[in-house]
Amino acid sequence: MTIGTALVDPQLALQAAQGQMSPAATQNAARAKQTAQDFEGQFLSQMVEHMFTGINTDGPFGGGQGEQMFRSMMYDEFGKILARAGGVGIAGADQREIIKAQELK
Repeated sequence: MTIGTALVDPQLALQAAQGQMSPAATQNAARAKQTAQDFEGQFLSQMVEHMFTGINTDGPFGGGQGEQMFRSMMYDEFGKILARAGGVGIAGADQREIIKAQELK
């Protein structure tokens, strides 16, 4: 997911900021919902990563560079799972704001 293109198309964002969009320019609501959920997943993966900071990695994998790489993937998956399970409410607010931004004018 790339945040610049996933949240709102840059051209649409520019048009919205300039007040040049009409309600007919509204994007698909399902896409807005998925984008908001993806954003919440990214946010939650960052929070999960901070929760694991400082935990000793002498466990089953023995630590090291490889474990750090796979832990990063684990944090991303935790964030996605948490967002799909309802998250913390960020996705709903983001979805409403995406729709508002697309319906300006």
